[in-house]
Amino acid sequence: MRVFGIDIIKGSVRSRTRRPVYALALVEDGEIMGVEEVTGFRLQRLLAAEQPDILAVDSLQEIAADQRELYAFLQALPPATKLVQVTGGEKKESLGKVAARYNISFNKSDPYAEARTTARVASLGAGVEVIAFENTTDIVVSRHRSPGRGGWSQNRYARKIHGGVLQKAREIEARLRGAGLDYEKKETKAFGGFSRVTFRVVAPRDMVPVHSSRGADVQVRVAGRQLDRIRFEPLSSRPRYLIVGLDPGTTTGIAAVDLDGNLVLLSSSRQMTMSDIVEELYRAGKPLIVASDVHQMPYSVEKIRRAFNAIPYTPKQSLSVEAKYDLTAAFSYTNDHERDALSAALDAYRSLQNKFRNITKRVQPGFDLDEVRARVLRGQPLDTVLADLQGVPTAPKPVEPTVPVPERPVEDERVMALDGMVKRLRSYVQELQEELREHDREMERLRQSLRRARSATERKVRRDAELATKDATIESLREQLRGERRRSRRLKKRLERIETVAKIEVSEDYTPLKVLDSLTREGVRGLQEEVGIVKGDILYVPRAHGWGRGVVKDLAGMGVRALVVGGRPEEPPDPHLVRVAREAGLPLLPADTVKPDIRGRTGAARTRAIEEAIGEWEEEQKEYRREQEAERVEYLFKEYRSEREKEVRRGG
Repeated sequence: MRVFGIDIIKGSVRSRTRRPVYALALVEDGEIMGVEEVTGFRLQRLLAAEQPDILAVDSLQEIAADQRELYAFLQALPPATKLVQVTGGEKKESLGKVAARYNISFNKSDPYAEARTTARVASLGAGVEVIAFENTTDIVVSRHRSPGRGGWSQNRYARKIHGGVLQKAREIEARLRGAGLDYEKKETKAFGGFSRVTFRVVAPRDMVPVHSSRGADVQVRVAGRQLDRIRFEPLSSRPRYLIVGLDPGTTTGIAAVDLDGNLVLLSSSRQMTMSDIVEELYRAGKPLIVASDVHQMPYSVEKIRRAFNAIPYTPKQSLSVEAKYDLTAAFSYTNDHERDALSAALDAYRSLQNKFRNITKRVQPGFDLDEVRARVLRGQPLDTVLADLQGVPTAPKPVEPTVPVPERPVEDERVMALDGMVKRLRSYVQELQEELREHDREMERLRQSLRRARSATERKVRRDAELATKDATIESLREQLRGERRRSRRLKKRLERIETVAKIEVSEDYTPLKVLDSLTREGVRGLQEEVGIVKGDILYVPRAHGWGRGVVKDLAGMGVRALVVGGRPEEPPDPHLVRVAREAGLPLLPADTVKPDIRGRTGAARTRAIEEAIGEWEEEQKEYRREQEAERVEYLFKEYRSEREKEVRRGG
């Protein structure tokens, strides 16, 4: 197999003044035959002359600036030459990473070394083939020169050109029939034959036995029909080896990494059967190791391992949650099942890292490291694996004399056409199956993206709900704190007032007074809460408006010593209040007699003035009681005399 590998040295395909110059490496049957410097024009000529099997590049941008130029470049390639991008298709990776899979190292700053490496890895099966044309080819047979106006021989000249087009079209049609290819033909008649004949062949360009050519009178152009979008197909059909971790249960978690530790597959589902798991792993690659995160491998995991004839792996002891978090810290997952499956796969990979490094040191460049690792893990000696992969050239088979094949009769052309149709239909079915698998992979990728988006949304909703609950709790606690602070301020003020009263009580000349806002039960309750009312207290009320009999009795019941009533000196106290106070035994002292000094909720008055006022009240109270007793005796006497008069009148 001949492979051309190129890498750009200087210039650019996007520049009009500095056209690109390439380093071209030729690899034939794995051996580097030579490296040279070529221009883009010389590269096209070498490709047309040598017709290699593969033209390998590390980036399509080195040969075409846009999609139109890429189509033109692919159209100019020989039909049998494949354009291969060794760094991958939709998901690209660096040339160094691709070369590392084959244990190849190179100088990344040397274009010649990159060209050699590109050719070598392409010859070993790395990269993807760039496909830009459908399995349909257009063949156009037309005039190569114009008849012009001419002279007397003009008609003969036109007949000659148009007849040449007709003859060439018949030759091409005969070749297509002989190859059993299906086609459609469109003809444009002209004087003496055809001026243009178009064939639309249902086959790729490399299967069409016709090539572009130019003659004196006739030209033939062969071109494939362009795809709407360029497609990439892996150059090697061998699936990649995987290390698979499984977490069985109601929700099954699946994780797979390649032999370099790169994540390939991570998913979980509640509705996944055993066949679904096998199918999904088969689409991802070839499981080499099936691992579990517990010491005793579950039976369901063992069944899947047997389905792939994979190597079992279980840890020496079941992995703890902390170990799983450490293993999967560099990856993102949506639930605990995916975490457990991924930790099992990564633990198996970690246990094999030293062995993989030793194999890499002992293997020469040019071998597929994944294949070598897989065979060594299967139990084969490394030397045997390398010898088997290197291969031994076999003796050439003796060439048998060719026997001329008789021409098929005309009636067999129908059979040939049907055989060609069957081949085309089979290839078409294969393409449809590949497209179906591609669609399935795309759907699975979208499902995973949807699951991740849903999981992120659910986490955000839960976080928002938790934040709202915590905000409400914080606000409630803040309100409680504000209430406690208000209560603390009230108690502090009350303490200050009590201390003021206590200081006044210490003095012998002054007696403390507690200020009662109003002679009502609300006022008494407020004073009780702020300062407190104890037995022996003397209260001061600025105004006696709104008083009640029950309040006076309550104060007397609390043991209040006296009640100082304020007001204007010329206004006498309410007689009813005085009478109720005398009935309750609560001394009622006028403020103009006591002359209190009030400051806020507390005050003070001279002890002597209070004692004198209380003494006067008690003298008046004694007089009041004597009057009450006299009234009671007089009432009893009147009652007795009334009863005696009634008895006398009744007795006659």
